[in-house]
Amino acid sequence: MYLLYSFLLAIGFLIMLPAFLMRREKYASGFKERLGNYPEFKHDGRKVIWLHCVSVGETYAARPLVDELRETFPAHRLVVSTTTKTGQELAQNIFKDKADAVVYFPFDFKFAVRKALTRFKPSLVLLMETEIWPRFIREAKASGAKIAIVNGRLSERSASRYKQVGPFISRVLQDIDLALMQGSNDADRLISLGMPSAKTIVTGNLKFDVGTTEADTVTTETLRDRFGFDGKRPLIVAASTHDPEERWILEAFCSAASGAKPAPRLVIAPRHPERFDAVAKLIAEFRTDPTNEWRPYSFVRRSTAETENTIADIVLLDTIGELRSIYPLAEIVFVGGSLIPHGGQSILEPAAAGAAIITGHHTQNFADAITTFHANRALIQLPELAPEKIVDELFDQLSDLLEDPTRRRELARNAQAVMKANRGATNQTTNELRKLI
Repeated sequence: MYLLYSFLLAIGFLIMLPAFLMRREKYASGFKERLGNYPEFKHDGRKVIWLHCVSVGETYAARPLVDELRETFPAHRLVVSTTTKTGQELAQNIFKDKADAVVYFPFDFKFAVRKALTRFKPSLVLLMETEIWPRFIREAKASGAKIAIVNGRLSERSASRYKQVGPFISRVLQDIDLALMQGSNDADRLISLGMPSAKTIVTGNLKFDVGTTEADTVTTETLRDRFGFDGKRPLIVAASTHDPEERWILEAFCSAASGAKPAPRLVIAPRHPERFDAVAKLIAEFRTDPTNEWRPYSFVRRSTAETENTIADIVLLDTIGELRSIYPLAEIVFVGGSLIPHGGQSILEPAAAGAAIITGHHTQNFADAITTFHANRALIQLPELAPEKIVDELFDQLSDLLEDPTRRRELARNAQAVMKANRGATNQTTNELRKLI
């Protein structure tokens, strides 16, 4: 099975190679390391914990875990890896004084994986949020390392895909020593794929434990001063948006702003950096769109010179690592990836910041958290709608919240209460990892 997997992986790699070459800015920085060519790592007799995050979201979620690992296991060294460039940039920034190395995760070829494992010699491998890389898991196990999934989640869609190669995935899961899952549904799905139930434990979501750092606070104040977010005009943040959510948000926002006094402001933060320019063009051109009910709005990109339009009506947050810092300035946060069948993005960061949260219908990636928030009246979730009805529903919800500050504050208080009540996943996770170590 592994031979067939390696063959298919090689075919896929060759197919994707032109994309790697054409998009060097995104891929070139980590290409060498992903092939197993890492900088020197001098061993000093201490054991190594390798924590793998994927991108920005997992890296942020790992912050309390990294702090706890350093405190609980001071005799161990820590290596942090990511897959994406944005995740690598963030990890290099927030873990530079906490990790002994921050690197890219190797491609799942035997030669690359073995070179990585030989370089770092981990005794414990932690895979954030169910990153299943068959070759890496097999080779790590063969090297003598313990392997654990931490903060694991598994959506119905992902589970269905894995079931298409059920026997193979079941074999891979036998090499995992411990699976620490966010919720019972995640645990059940992983067990249905072949993970032994005795090794599967629900420890909660690490993101409930993520707090505000000094750097976050500094960035919040920088954004407040840069754009004049003084609270006099309600701020709406459209977070982690996907195409075509930006268009829908713009239409709904402009309709709501045209009749609101004072008019609200909007920050749009696309999920993927490669879409920044396209979204900027959309925002600029929508001012002349016949469907726009509030054409005179001003617009600026976060990345432009600080002297340019500091009080723009719409701001495009086209930077990496600042989304968390804008939440404390927001009255209302729409969490993207939820108006389309993507599965939604995390609602926990805006909840912790005390914002009133709106999501779309498609939130299966965070089903357990959504259920908890619903039970505590801590968010607004749109029903499943035909695309042509989404803008009207968004407009209704935004308008209602803008006109009802009491309702906004109630949603925010309830969301923060949910966050407080569900803390403790980091402590439970390290307690379970202690048994492996």
